[in-house]
Amino acid sequence: MIHSFNGKKHLLNLIDTPGHVDFAWEVSRSLSACQGALLLVDATQGVQAQSLSVFHIAKERGLVIIPIINKVDLPQADVEAVSAQMCSTFDLDLSDILCISAKTGSGVGQVLDAIHDRIPPPVGDPRAPLKAFLFDSSYDRYRGVISLVSISSGSLRKGDRIMSCHTRKRYDVSDAGILHPEEVSTQVLLPGQVGYIVCNMKELSEAHIGDTFHRQGEFVEPLEGFAPARAMVYAGIFPVDTKDFPKLEESIKRLALTDRSVTIQRESSTALGQGCRLGFLGTLHMDVFRQRLEDEYDANVIITAPTVPYKVVYKDRTMTISNPTEFPDAHESNYKVVEIQEPMINAKIIAPQDYLGEMIALCTSHRGKNIEHKYLSYGVGNPGVGSSHVLLTTRLPLSEVVTDFYDSLKHRSSGYASFDYEDAGYEACDMKKMTFLLNGKPIDALAMIVHNTCVQNVGRAWVRRLKEVIPRHLFEVAIQAVVGSKVVARETLSALRKDVTAGLYGGHYERKLKHLNRQKEGKRKMKRIGNIELPQGAFYQVLGSASPK
Repeated sequence: MIHSFNGKKHLLNLIDTPGHVDFAWEVSRSLSACQGALLLVDATQGVQAQSLSVFHIAKERGLVIIPIINKVDLPQADVEAVSAQMCSTFDLDLSDILCISAKTGSGVGQVLDAIHDRIPPPVGDPRAPLKAFLFDSSYDRYRGVISLVSISSGSLRKGDRIMSCHTRKRYDVSDAGILHPEEVSTQVLLPGQVGYIVCNMKELSEAHIGDTFHRQGEFVEPLEGFAPARAMVYAGIFPVDTKDFPKLEESIKRLALTDRSVTIQRESSTALGQGCRLGFLGTLHMDVFRQRLEDEYDANVIITAPTVPYKVVYKDRTMTISNPTEFPDAHESNYKVVEIQEPMINAKIIAPQDYLGEMIALCTSHRGKNIEHKYLSYGVGNPGVGSSHVLLTTRLPLSEVVTDFYDSLKHRSSGYASFDYEDAGYEACDMKKMTFLLNGKPIDALAMIVHNTCVQNVGRAWVRRLKEVIPRHLFEVAIQAVVGSKVVARETLSALRKDVTAGLYGGHYERKLKHLNRQKEGKRKMKRIGNIELPQGAFYQVLGSASPK
């Protein structure tokens, strides 16, 4: 945007970042191309856990931070309490905090002026060798890959021949310009500018986030990048109608062109047919991707239960496994597997003091440990802002968070608690592979990895759900949850009964018994050779909602 300050026009490049914990990688990617950050805090909610995370990322990158309190026009806003909370939490001066209302426009001009006053302009020598930092990319069906770059030094012009520090591939720049907010071709990008380039790059996989472009023939040191996106949650996506798989696969690939953080791998299931196993940044990211598939490509899909990547340490190698069907069975673990490790996170929860007990109980029930807490602010008022807030930190397994943790957090705190986490590496665990059998035949699409302490509860809940959705057959169906060779839960689906003696009138009871025994023998034979009809709709009902507890 163009903003006039002291009689001069200035071009400001603003990047809006998502606030949900699943998109922390998006925030880090955006901050890498910035010189400053606006820290927005809601006047009705106070400091959130996500605010802490983003604040520390910006501080680590050495950015100038401008604290802002928004929604001051609302009647329930408590500006004084939120200001005190921000000063104590972020170690700020009260005079540095700006109060605005984005709805009415009050104070917005002060924010733009503060950007000019507090944030230093980008520096760079236009005569130095070119260094262009790649921080985002998109795909255009006619022009190929469009890269968003930040020019650190040198200048980039249309017609230049550039090279990637990461892939060492060469490209010819066919267009360059700025975003205002649509693309405006300027033919040249100078130091400090953020803009787009089109360089005949055909595959989006060639645009590595954090890469540095330089002119061909000029050697430069790559700019300091950041960690690439790493999938935290995996799930299988299958079409409801198996004949729609080619269309679904093409839709997933097209959608992934606009979402660089999704990983794609083909997989097949005996129950669901062909599908894809996708990696996401989190469960919200997974839900957004599924919703876009259904809305933009009219896809009708079944998504398996989300799982996290585990490390299986064998005697001679270490494997990372995200598909439960590849997880070693109990008998294999006894003599081949040295250790199984699960991903851990350091979680932050901010909630009013009144809900501290509920938050500790929630973390404990999800295998949380090293639980600590400290008070952030003091005051009186509604639970959203004025009352004392507590910052609770704990170490949690990621597998416990991807199920119903966030929903339980909001339910137990009446919606006032906020949640954020960061990766904390891997830790040894006691995980088991649970499979489900229908009359002894496994259903690979429902295999899951659960902790040894909750196999009984999870197994009983799932077999009860399966009993509700599986249609009855002419023979009895045994539904079993199995860990290794041990059955941990079982439900029996009774057979459909037909009155074979309805046409018999009178006679000795042995005449009716003869027909009943013949029917019993037929059901016994059908149970041995008959196939259980498990329609796609049953999978949709089982997997379409939250995992049972």
